[in-house]
Amino acid sequence: MATIFTKIAHGEIPSFKVAESEDFYAFLDIAPMAKGHTLVIPKNVEDDYLFHLDEPTYAGLWAFARKVAKAIEAAVPCRRVGVAVLGMEVPHTHIHLVPLQTEADMDFRKEKLKLSAEENQAIADAILKAYEAL
Repeated sequence: MATIFTKIAHGEIPSFKVAESEDFYAFLDIAPMAKGHTLVIPKNVEDDYLFHLDEPTYAGLWAFARKVAKAIEAAVPCRRVGVAVLGMEVPHTHIHLVPLQTEADMDFRKEKLKLSAEENQAIADAILKAYEAL
């Protein structure tokens, strides 16, 4: 049975896409810690633990995430983009990219933002435009 993230990557469940390649997909987190909080996933590998990925998928995921992070930096005002890999909430490897002003912005326990669909779409469009320009 496909994970929710696989269904998102394959267009079965709507998302705010910020980048896509043949093997990887990036989309806005629906419960973001900051505007532009993005999840990066492999499209066709559903293993839930980053360190179980085969070497090409592991390396490709990080290279894709790096390009997405650069696009986030270009599109969302922030001091840097933080990275977290927890992988406990959805059984599908995913990398969190979070625009940061301070280290406290990376606290997963804090209350999440509630953004409108229009605001999310505008953020996703800006990141995608920046991604495509790289």
